[in-house]
Amino acid sequence: MSGEAQQDTNGIAANGAKKPGRSAVEGIKENSCALRGTIRAELQKDSDHFSEQDKQLLKFHGTYQQEDRDARKARRIEGVGKHYMFMVRCKIPGGRVTAEQYLALDKLADAYGNGTLRFTSRQGIQFHGVLKTHLKDTIAGINATLLTTLGACGDVERNVMCCPAPLHQDGVHAEMQETARRLALHLAPRSKAYHEIWLNGEPVTHLSQHQGKTNRIGVAPVDGTEEEPIYGKVYLPRKFKTGLALPEDNCIDVYGQDLGLLAIVEDRQIAGYNLLVGGSMGMTHGNANTFPMLAKPICYVPAEDIIEAAEAVVKLFRDHGNRADRKRARIKYLVHDWGVEKFREVLAGYLGGMPAQPRPVSISGYHLHLGWHPQGDGKWFYGLSVENGRVKDVGSMRLRSGLRAIVERFRPELRLTGMQDVLLCNLDGSALPLLERMLEDYGISRPTQLSKLRQYSMACPATPTCGLAISEAERVFPSILNELERLLQALGLARETLGVRMTGCPNGCARPYQSDIGIVGRSGDKYVIYVGGHVLGDRLNFPLKDLVPRSEIVATLEPLLRHYKEERRPGESFGDYCHRLGPDHARALLPTVAAVS
Repeated sequence: MSGEAQQDTNGIAANGAKKPGRSAVEGIKENSCALRGTIRAELQKDSDHFSEQDKQLLKFHGTYQQEDRDARKARRIEGVGKHYMFMVRCKIPGGRVTAEQYLALDKLADAYGNGTLRFTSRQGIQFHGVLKTHLKDTIAGINATLLTTLGACGDVERNVMCCPAPLHQDGVHAEMQETARRLALHLAPRSKAYHEIWLNGEPVTHLSQHQGKTNRIGVAPVDGTEEEPIYGKVYLPRKFKTGLALPEDNCIDVYGQDLGLLAIVEDRQIAGYNLLVGGSMGMTHGNANTFPMLAKPICYVPAEDIIEAAEAVVKLFRDHGNRADRKRARIKYLVHDWGVEKFREVLAGYLGGMPAQPRPVSISGYHLHLGWHPQGDGKWFYGLSVENGRVKDVGSMRLRSGLRAIVERFRPELRLTGMQDVLLCNLDGSALPLLERMLEDYGISRPTQLSKLRQYSMACPATPTCGLAISEAERVFPSILNELERLLQALGLARETLGVRMTGCPNGCARPYQSDIGIVGRSGDKYVIYVGGHVLGDRLNFPLKDLVPRSEIVATLEPLLRHYKEERRPGESFGDYCHRLGPDHARALLPTVAAVS
């Protein structure tokens, strides 16, 4: 292939052959007038929701139209329609938020949301329960903090992840975070629709002052152009996720990204990156043509060429991704169907030459960054565990109030992690006693008070808000962990590093297929249990048992955990043990009595 392929929007390939049919969403995007649709007009109407066409376009603007599913039955009895509401997501490259930004978002949660904030598994912040009448005020309020929601959802580059640790010993972390910021800026949509709709047509400069630089981040250009030079008229076939990591710290699950950039460090600086392509957790139950997949090493790219290389991968996906079947539209299926060598050959046409082979490196560490740590610049940071990323006050555990008080008192920079936790940065060394006293006053557990199980586990929101959820996750996960903690304590395994990730559907937003134990919603209160992954995120787990009732999840795992205690090898984790056993042997250890349907 010579040169970059030309994007097709009329269904005819370059060789004159007719391409396969396109999904309905492709037509919506093509006819959207650069993501405008009729959103602006719909906002003026006295209604509580948008049309199906605008519902799809709203995602590009950073919001999902949802329904309060808890209210569904009562409203049906009362003869009224669905209770619509919206999730609004901030796009925050590398998860970096100033104290002032966080405090402003906290106020917005009360003014327009359901009184909670949620730190996401991609280092963003979400608002839940926003009504249509408050949607514009919410998005405008976020923009007023110099953050954005543009591209937080939709068929474009999503939030660019990066290790958030503020470690300044060698400059490597700062360089990687700066690259994440530049990637987010470069791959942001250029349409002016966002500013016309949500900001009254006024372009807003979203400033990023990291590393002493000031640049627009995630916004459209203001020079009058409407061109989308990277995405074209129909944008990407599906969403696209990028993350940067170091071999010694894969805290963002680099193998779970559509584009993973694994930094190669030489002489205390980043020489280049291995490009890993095709990671994605999404699948569909019962559809063998869909599956989770880890990204494959494709090539090595020098650090100075990484922006151009990332753009090349995005454009390849734009031109060759499946636009007929959205269930098979992620870039992982190109890598799987073509194979690595063909993918490299096609990518060479976008890069202007065959890229170098990937370097022989592997993942060796995964850090949660919890607790008290020196930054290497005379300051300290404190990593705080946030259960399932939900920032709320419940009884004596007043996390939201406490976090707000801490931010008001210390004015730290906040950095969100890929495990839905938060790092409070740039603290003085003398801050620790007061900080921990404030945590105690607000009933917030310190990391040392939490089991390793809780530290390494997370769940997605699922019901009642997510329209894709078929089972509970966030709301029932704490009780499952309570039961599992008691079992591990009884078995003498409480100090073992063991991660559990739970999702309410197979789309895998909490990356359950990479963990020691994955619990994936199957139908109602039944789940598929997966085992055999690894905390380093470099291995997929396998299905252990299907259609397990929620009340029997821990009981199903118990015999396997008992055998692990007796048969494990020195230093062997539970995921390693299950992987060594293999699916057949592991399943043979389960109870023989079938679960009641």
